Amino acid sequence: MRFQRSAVLCLLALLAIPAAAISQTMDYDRLDARLTRLAADEDMVGLSVAVIEDGRIAFAKGYGVTEIGGEPVTDDTVFRWASLSKGVAATEIAILASQARLNITDTVGSFKTSLRLPGGGEQRATLEDVLSHRLGILPNAYDTRLEDGWDPAKIRESLKSLKPVCAIGECHTYQNVAYDSIAEVVEDVTESKYADAVQRSVFVPLGMATASIGRSGLQNSPSWARPYSKRGRTAGRPKEKIVNDNYYRIPAAGGVNGSIRDLALYARAHMGLVPDVLGETALDLLQTPRIYTRREQARMSSRYRGTVRDARYGLGWRIYKYGEAGNRVVGHRGAVEGYRSFILFDPDRDTGVVILWNSSSRQPNGIGFEVMDMAYGLPFHDWMELDTSQAAAGH
Repeated sequence: MRFQRSAVLCLLALLAIPAAAISQTMDYDRLDARLTRLAADEDMVGLSVAVIEDGRIAFAKGYGVTEIGGEPVTDDTVFRWASLSKGVAATEIAILASQARLNITDTVGSFKTSLRLPGGGEQRATLEDVLSHRLGILPNAYDTRLEDGWDPAKIRESLKSLKPVCAIGECHTYQNVAYDSIAEVVEDVTESKYADAVQRSVFVPLGMATASIGRSGLQNSPSWARPYSKRGRTAGRPKEKIVNDNYYRIPAAGGVNGSIRDLALYARAHMGLVPDVLGETALDLLQTPRIYTRREQARMSSRYRGTVRDARYGLGWRIYKYGEAGNRVVGHRGAVEGYRSFILFDPDRDTGVVILWNSSSRQPNGIGFEVMDMAYGLPFHDWMELDTSQAAAGH
């Protein structure tokens, strides 16, 4: 059973093991060379990548700089995780469910939350509906109000005035502000601040030494990546942005920070390799597909030519079938201004990739597919677009 791993394996996972010592499938020299090329692109600033292979952190390395003219990125440099935070929130709920402190079929209205849905829908919508984005309201409802400085609780209360786009549970419409009602649920159940609850049950047990929730956690880190965007670029380089509190004010949806090494440790736990923290019951809750995501499938089919299909959403996680063999992979992407994040892994092979970068370039998403192609022994494809005219044009 994949949940019955030795203490020795857990210890080895904390170290970056030389690739040649453990791998005949992964070409880490080629990966390193391609990442070096990518990091030199004018749209990039800093980048950090880790690969977990057969349960071990086999590769973890930083590229570029924390800021233009600044220090090199290392595997301990802290980035924002953006929407990978949603999986962290779902993980906390799964842990509480495994402790019988709540049930994912409980209605969100049975907890002390500010979420109000059309027609009193908060009394029908379950935690499962919130975590799988099945609330029946338009996608990204009132994110602009959050960006304009509104109190998230006030925004959640105002959602009741929206016209439903489908019945609760019937369609997938991605949310941020509404999703953050999960932070209120956690605080109600644990009688502690959301950040403290997650630190206690997720970050500390997994040894995630740099992980935090909130802007101060990012900016107080010894090494942290500043945000950059293509918008308003100067002299052909991305422009530095200000770290604001907008999405930090909805911590369950976008509030987590951490290094690539901590993201790799987090990924290992979701492969079932730390059963004392995340057992089989919790992982089944998180990784069981709840709803087909048509828009996500169209996006992935267009960009990655059928490499991933049958896109579905679990609890805070996306689930796909990878390649012609239909291997099950689990992952997510994240984006806030100046930061991007990516995680993708095969929980049956204990293998995957995590990526963090501090610019708005979309090219690093291709790293994940090049790594997984290697893991499955598939032919090489330039998913990073390093050798295409499109990449050269900066598209």
